[in-house]
Amino acid sequence: MTGARYGPRALERSRTGAVYLLVLVVGVAAFLYPFWLPSDTLPAEAHSGDAPMIAALVGGLAVAAVTLEVRRGTMNGATVALLGMLSALSGLMKLLDLPGGGSGIFFMVVLAGAAFGPRFGMLLGLTAFVVAAILSSGIGPWLPFQMLVLGWMGAGAGFVGRATRRLPARVEVVALAAYGWAWGFIFGAIMNLWFWPFVRDGSELSWQPGLSLAETLHHYWSFYVATSFAWDAAGAFVNAVVILLTGRALLTTMRRYAHRLDPVVVLEPSTAGGRALDAPASATSA
Repeated sequence: MTGARYGPRALERSRTGAVYLLVLVVGVAAFLYPFWLPSDTLPAEAHSGDAPMIAALVGGLAVAAVTLEVRRGTMNGATVALLGMLSALSGLMKLLDLPGGGSGIFFMVVLAGAAFGPRFGMLLGLTAFVVAAILSSGIGPWLPFQMLVLGWMGAGAGFVGRATRRLPARVEVVALAAYGWAWGFIFGAIMNLWFWPFVRDGSELSWQPGLSLAETLHHYWSFYVATSFAWDAAGAFVNAVVILLTGRALLTTMRRYAHRLDPVVVLEPSTAGGRALDAPASATSA
């Protein structure tokens, strides 16, 4: 009886976890595979041919994740609507040019991920940049890579939120501000990789096939310091300041809604006596 009741639930959970793992694997492969291509096969324009395929694959995985979450009962209509609303709001916040190159999309994803959990944070990151790209006409081969990195940021914020939710509110906001500050650098450093292997000027700032790992890291660090570090430092500072200013109020509000969405009732058929029974089960929010 126990195996009959919990076997399907465990299978659904493993399927959902596999989808999120695929998002990570696909993302890492998309960023890194150019480093293993022969120099004469690299196109002149970064990801000019495969970006639509990567975007379609990532989008399909996001839809699959939401579908499986709904089937498991860990998301319902209200949760999906909330995800859509926050995606739209985060996309709109991207249009705000904050001082120092900061962007409103980052602090919103960090706080929502911390409030609703890593799975919700990843889905929000994946979808928010789609909205931002449509609103700002920023659709290009870079878009799937922006989706992936923001999704990873949101997922990480969810894990940070799990670790800090029992801390005093001010301490938790400071921790999330530090996380947002760090990701100001991490986001830029990862995003550069979508085009950096295709920059072939022969200088110390570019990558060349045949370089060792140490040489590749040295060249990339030189490139990052010369082109991105100052911009990312300013953006990271703004991320931290905005989270410090808004984090306490937004976290309280978001977690109030998170509690209202939990528990979700899951209807499972009973195998006893050939009669279907409603089996309520509490499920954590996504």
